[in-house]
Amino acid sequence: MDSRGQAGSEVAAIKTARLEAGVSGAAGTRRAAQMLREGGTVAFPTETVYGLGANALDSMAVAKIFSAKGRPAWDPLIVHVDNRAMLEKVAILPPDTGEALERLMYTFWPGPLTLLLPRAPQVPFAVTAARPLVAVRMPKHPVAQELIRLAGVPIAAPSANRFGHTSPTTAAHVLADLDGRIDAVLDGGAATVGVESTVFDVAARAIYRPGAVTAEMISAVIGADVHVVRASADAQIAESQSASPGMAERHYAPHAQLVLVNGQAEMAAEIGKHPAADVGVMLPDGWNAGHASAVFRWGPWDNLDMLARLLYLGLRMLDDRGVKIIVCPLPPATGLGEAVRDRLEKAAK
Repeated sequence: MDSRGQAGSEVAAIKTARLEAGVSGAAGTRRAAQMLREGGTVAFPTETVYGLGANALDSMAVAKIFSAKGRPAWDPLIVHVDNRAMLEKVAILPPDTGEALERLMYTFWPGPLTLLLPRAPQVPFAVTAARPLVAVRMPKHPVAQELIRLAGVPIAAPSANRFGHTSPTTAAHVLADLDGRIDAVLDGGAATVGVESTVFDVAARAIYRPGAVTAEMISAVIGADVHVVRASADAQIAESQSASPGMAERHYAPHAQLVLVNGQAEMAAEIGKHPAADVGVMLPDGWNAGHASAVFRWGPWDNLDMLARLLYLGLRMLDDRGVKIIVCPLPPATGLGEAVRDRLEKAAK
């Protein structure tokens, strides 16, 4: 479980929030780690999306995350670790779920699975939104792994964007939202998964946010049924009782109105309702965009990995084109498609 990648082979350029030229490679990662130790905020790449990090054990540093993002205090954060010793600083490993927990960590860490575990006393209440469980994961991205190792502290990090907006999958996306609001961005290239990690409550055997690690995958590892918890239809209840990150009823949203459709015929009909200049389309390969003025070519409809990886990039690019409406088809609710649907349905609220 103590597996680490090496950041030296990555392009890891660090940039200040003023877009000044920065250093690159290992030197950039060392500088970013120093900023985190000193109580600063650093956006960094993970395999899912870019995160906005701060020392998870420093309440004043954690407060800067909420301020920079405009994130409400009821929404808990995910803590990123790079080894078991660091995990045990932030979470209590309950013996009654020990076997299942060990299997999950062995199979999916490092990777896009966040586990909800009892909070260790030294974790500030702001990290968990005063709840008894802390969300923890071990990222797979080598730049993220090296950053945590060099910082020597667990890193609390939600997505590095303004709260409720489309998540960032590149350093440029981070700067578009947070330039001037954070201390630095560590650029490690585009995220490869493209949607946030699965959030799984080990004791309850419940997924609170679907991701690349699916319910079927978890069930096969722990030998027990797993259920997916949906956000309440009442947004106020969902917010005040949010059990984990990613449970807000409206989230991941572009500036344009997002309209979801089922299938090509419904897409064509929806596009036809609006002036051409107003409409952008998330367009699968081989589908007809009609008279829409802006098109993002999303990829093959049966390639769920690609649809997930390009989802936020497409929404941001269509926003940049200035359209008023984005028409997007919903992929099938199987495998990674469930995570893509979850993000789209919340973004369309």
